[in-house]
Amino acid sequence: MKKSVFVVCLIIVFAACKKGVTSQPPPIITPPDTSTHIQLRGADLSFLPEIEQAGTQFYDSTGAKPALDIFKEYGCNLVRVRLWYQPVSAHSGLDEVLNFCKRINAEGMQILLDFHYSDTWADPGHQAIPAAWNGLSINVLEDSVQAYTQRVIGLLKAQNTLPAMVQVGNEINAGILWDMGKVNSSSDPNWVNFAGLVKSGIAGIKAVDTDNKIAIMLHYAEVDGAEDFFTNMNKQGVSYDVVGLSYYPWWSELDLNYVQQKLNTLATDFSKKIFIAETAYPWTLQWNDNTNNEVGQSNQLIPGYPATPAGQLQYLEQLRTVLENIPNKLGLGFCYWEPDWVAFKGPTATDGSAAENLALFDFANKVVPAIQAYGK
Repeated sequence: MKKSVFVVCLIIVFAACKKGVTSQPPPIITPPDTSTHIQLRGADLSFLPEIEQAGTQFYDSTGAKPALDIFKEYGCNLVRVRLWYQPVSAHSGLDEVLNFCKRINAEGMQILLDFHYSDTWADPGHQAIPAAWNGLSINVLEDSVQAYTQRVIGLLKAQNTLPAMVQVGNEINAGILWDMGKVNSSSDPNWVNFAGLVKSGIAGIKAVDTDNKIAIMLHYAEVDGAEDFFTNMNKQGVSYDVVGLSYYPWWSELDLNYVQQKLNTLATDFSKKIFIAETAYPWTLQWNDNTNNEVGQSNQLIPGYPATPAGQLQYLEQLRTVLENIPNKLGLGFCYWEPDWVAFKGPTATDGSAAENLALFDFANKVVPAIQAYGK
């Protein structure tokens, strides 16, 4: 997700939405049958340790319950966890990630590890090299990426929490580890450096995962442009298993039929599993704190999919249908981005959430109907 706006959102006052009142409790929702041919039904819960540390509680129809328990009971079977190299706070750092992965594993859920290869957010507009790696030559930087990746995967393996999937970089449309691995176009000669750094990350994974249990995902932030990106990766000889994509309608196409066509083309051209690594949709255009929200206007919505609890559920169900309709059963699954990011105060989200109206909990932190999409 394009998180750079989160840093500045505190200076934006009432820009996107009108203040809303606390929503009414949702109807009682019974966790549905989890039988499905979509293999992975995930949630990026990277904020959860921080949210829990702030004392936030979550609720289903039975009362307060740990968020991980709620997601598991509704059919979520994978948790995505971001990893920053040396973050300013402990959040999203290695120690927190290792401990969180133990909790995820104890729930019987799979892990998707998201290497940002940065001390902070990495996305199409930001891929800042870790401060500790500034000034390294390309050869030394490649060695550092491989050694770091190998160490992290080794630590996870040692505690019996080997991820099911690992993404080498986050939304790497324009490269990683800028400026050494930055690319400005599909013909940029620096693709050699970019691909070399990605290969180094993959080599670090493979050095530990000698049984090839981990699926390697490359993560592109749009549906448009993905074909050129993965064509270049193939030309550079990068070996990977999964085409990972972000799909946020307001930053992409407000047309799921168009998305279907794009995903079908990617599956046909590359014969790789297709995974929606990030997505979200609003259940309201109201808001519950003073942090500007990503989505607050009706023109950010897909026609026919209103910002209501029912509309949010409809969106997720239709996205699942899109994935199920990809040729040759190459639709691997989806991961909802930070469905736990309710309004709270903590060191990373200082004055709340930029996405509380996209969460799978209402403003009283009770589950909304769209959580059912994990199990249907």
